[in-house]
Amino acid sequence: MTYCHSKYQHLKPQINAFVKDFESKGDAVTVGQRNVIKSFEVDGVKLNIKSFKKPNAFNSFIYKWIRLSKAKRSFNYASRLIDCDISTPFPIAYIEETSFFGLKNSYYISEHIDYDFEFRALIHNPKFPDRALLLKQFAEFTFKLHQNNINFLDHSPGNTLILKTDKGYKFYLIDLNRMRFENMTFDKRMHNFRRMWLSKTMIKVIAKKYAELYNKPYQEIHDVMLKHSMAFQHKINRKKLRRSGRKMQFGTK
Repeated sequence: MTYCHSKYQHLKPQINAFVKDFESKGDAVTVGQRNVIKSFEVDGVKLNIKSFKKPNAFNSFIYKWIRLSKAKRSFNYASRLIDCDISTPFPIAYIEETSFFGLKNSYYISEHIDYDFEFRALIHNPKFPDRALLLKQFAEFTFKLHQNNINFLDHSPGNTLILKTDKGYKFYLIDLNRMRFENMTFDKRMHNFRRMWLSKTMIKVIAKKYAELYNKPYQEIHDVMLKHSMAFQHKINRKKLRRSGRKMQFGTK
């Protein structure tokens, strides 16, 4: 089953052809253990096709009969973001290949974005040009998400693309299939920053701007954001240490 946005109905035959030849054609954008993204071009439109990993038998049944597939969720969530004036690559289509027993393969198709860098560039380079300005604008971008009751569960450094334009910087969200649309309490808002791997200096800048927008004391914003960020980073670092310890034990046997 192929569902195309009304704006792109005319591309439906070509999109189906791209998916049919997905293994052998297209330019690789991302090749991961779970998902593969390739770019194609048709009628002057460059698009990305994301092929999701084939689900196991249990999830196959779930995605067919109980829960929306990752492809359909990505399409729906992108549409909702755009309705809220939050930038994401425009959703063109999604495809689900099913049998009676469940979902076999699924694909999400969106417009290709020629971005300049990911948010992670700000983490690895403290002297990144316009870093303070970008952090303030990122605070505004995330605040807008929260004001629209959007809890982006994969809010992480690689999932925010940044494009430099004549009018300044523009932020795009990607990898959208994990979201909740719920009332964003103060603690949920601060908790939502935890995966961004913010340094203490970055937190100071972001917290100051967020406090201005949220009309809440800076110190309270800073302290709770710092608490959640440090707890997450310590948790991940402990996991890395445990894994490296197991590898060392295995290597000595």
